[in-house]
Amino acid sequence: MRVETVNLAEKFARFTDHWSPKIAADLNDSYVKLAKFQGEFVWHDHPDEDELFLVVKGRLRIELRGQTLELGPGELVVIPKGVEHKPVAEEEVHAVLIEPKSTVNTGTAHGERTLHDLERI
Repeated sequence: MRVETVNLAEKFARFTDHWSPKIAADLNDSYVKLAKFQGEFVWHDHPDEDELFLVVKGRLRIELRGQTLELGPGELVVIPKGVEHKPVAEEEVHAVLIEPKSTVNTGTAHGERTLHDLERI
């Protein structure tokens, strides 16, 4: 088995689209995903999966019902399963997501931003 490192800066440079996570690595039954965010996402939850957000660049606001979280570079948060949330990025954010392979980006809020086939970079 070949073991390879992942250079985050190189991987982030390979795409420009927002709200479209890319698979950077597999970790047990989870994916390590890279995503760029800008603007507002949709309110959604994941009934069966926790979701980890690690900000690499920029500032990410995650709105919860009754609470707002602010994350800067080097900060992370785990959104527990079932907690409704809406990520917001006033300026472009680069983030690492770690979540089960079954996780759909829009959770239960299916719509035009729902992705079914993620690109591997």
